[in-house]
Amino acid sequence: MNKFIFLPFIFFTSINAQTDEHVITFLVHTASLDDSIQIYITGNNEQLGNWNPSSVPLEKINDTTWQKIFKFNLAEKIEYKFTLGSWGKEALNENGTTPPNNYLIVTSDSTINHFIYKWKNESENFIEGQITGIVKYHQNFNGQGILPRDIIVWLPPDYFTDTLKHYPVLYAHDGQNLFDPATSSFGADWQIDERADSLIKNEIIEPIIVVGIYNTKQRRQEYTNTGLGQKYMNFIVHELKPFIDSVYRTKPGRENTAVMGSSAGGLISFMLLWEHPGIFSKAACLSPAFKIDDINYLPSVDSSDKKSVKIYIDNGGKGVDEKLQPGIDEMLSLLQKKGYESGKDLFWFKDENAEHNEKAWSKRIARPLKFLFGK
Repeated sequence: MNKFIFLPFIFFTSINAQTDEHVITFLVHTASLDDSIQIYITGNNEQLGNWNPSSVPLEKINDTTWQKIFKFNLAEKIEYKFTLGSWGKEALNENGTTPPNNYLIVTSDSTINHFIYKWKNESENFIEGQITGIVKYHQNFNGQGILPRDIIVWLPPDYFTDTLKHYPVLYAHDGQNLFDPATSSFGADWQIDERADSLIKNEIIEPIIVVGIYNTKQRRQEYTNTGLGQKYMNFIVHELKPFIDSVYRTKPGRENTAVMGSSAGGLISFMLLWEHPGIFSKAACLSPAFKIDDINYLPSVDSSDKKSVKIYIDNGGKGVDEKLQPGIDEMLSLLQKKGYESGKDLFWFKDENAEHNEKAWSKRIARPLKFLFGK
């Protein structure tokens, strides 16, 4: 049997070379699949389903060829993958390993051929993790000027046995990726529940409440320094936090309130800390997008005075994290110039072999938890 190589081949045409919009055709070539099977494409924008693995189907051309045609703007940056409808059935490399995201910068009309030989078998590659402990859901939570979203609240092990006790709170972005692999965008969660449960029971951190805030299709705008980002922060400060403090037994003061996120979620966590130090006293920024492409929060920090806050930053050394490194280095240098001291109110950790994904963040999640809430 001939083996297909999982690599894109791109052919360019110049029909729309002078326009701002270009036609991108994806062709997937694979071994013959059962008639009941559907191939999907998913990626980092609304047209591509915002990483929903089963929302954008390809058209079947014949038994071994599938197609999907899009129009994207010139210079638009596209990240994408293919699945058979779930992250338990995503396309694999020829050697059976999970590939990184495919990456494309739109320059002209293009046809991109992908040759896929293997797919993940959901029964053999089970979803990692499960929910540990008790969680409460608040669905379709409304915020002024932003889309409604679900809120998931993880409660510490003694929450219902010590009913007089109040708890610090950690607010975390990308809530669907934090606790439950069934809702996570890529089939693996951060495992905050397992790590926090273990650290609490071993008396390494104090018992905490974790509030997971689901993202929406406007994630990028909400998690960066935009008008929508300001509305998202106002929602957390003025609407969500008062609700959490009224429903759960929290310690509402700034010294007991922290925020955490990864990638753009790491940026918005830093922004919440920097712009609302009266609400948050500490933040954990994992693989943060401080400065990349059209994102740059460094000038806002440079023009401000030092805040009385604690900052945790970490990142990997491969893939997207490698591209984020210059911005992280600049931010660390800027914070040190403002008087932040390593090991006191600033902590940075790098895992050279780590990539930019939930699995990598789950492996080092204990570090920020101990930094934020260590006894």
